[in-house]
Amino acid sequence: MKRNQFQVRVNFGDTDAAGIVYYPNYFKWFDIAGHQFFRSIGLPPAKLMNEQSIILPLLDVGCTFEHPLYYDDIITIKTAVEEVNRKTIKLRHEVFRGEVRTGHGFELRGWVKEENGRIFAVPIPDDVRQLLEEDGIGECAYINPLLNA
Repeated sequence: MKRNQFQVRVNFGDTDAAGIVYYPNYFKWFDIAGHQFFRSIGLPPAKLMNEQSIILPLLDVGCTFEHPLYYDDIITIKTAVEEVNRKTIKLRHEVFRGEVRTGHGFELRGWVKEENGRIFAVPIPDDVRQLLEEDGIGECAYINPLLNA
């Protein structure tokens, strides 16, 4: 299955009063990672919307927290396709500080068409399914940006 990774610096505003990353930030990073993943495999969400009226809404998300993160940590978010169903894509995310995995989770996204103000799930096209299921690393849309999310 396709996979991708990129890095983010933990901002001061991402931490709580104890100086530890506040847990909802993992979900923010998962969202960014999902969008970056789709860009890296040639399916930028903005282009899908503009050219095909396809959106990739979040249907479900989960996270397990293993180790704390702190201000100014550089983290690597590794994303891989875990499952492709008829109308949904499940992405697995792992967050690392160096070699230490600090958390992991998933996003379940729909393949959804927007038409005349309505949205409805549609089958994932065969060429997209094949792309998602191919083994390999997605090319970064940008040269491994140190995103400051």
